[in-house]
Amino acid sequence: MRFAFNMLLAASVVSVAAWLARRFPIMAGFIVALPLNSLMVLPFSYVQHGDAGNTMLLAKSIFAAVPVTMAFFLPFLFAGKLGLSFWQAYGLACMTLCLGFLVHRAVVPHL
Repeated sequence: MRFAFNMLLAASVVSVAAWLARRFPIMAGFIVALPLNSLMVLPFSYVQHGDAGNTMLLAKSIFAAVPVTMAFFLPFLFAGKLGLSFWQAYGLACMTLCLGFLVHRAVVPHL
């Protein structure tokens, strides 16, 4: 039951942001950039598993991931200057995210 609630809440946030993106893309971008997932996942994780140490490690992992995952947006920022289509920028962004994951994986154990 708890899993279904978590899934419904997360899906609702994503759906509202996607709906807002059509008429208010700037507002939708701000909402998506909020740490909504972190705000939901941290207490859900603690309540579900009851392990404060594991939840603290999760929070540290999120902290390290935020700046690394920002690299995802670099191809979009330079798409105009580089003459990239949306899909080209998106593909490069996904590759950048994969590289970011490797950086994240190397950094988190040292936190």
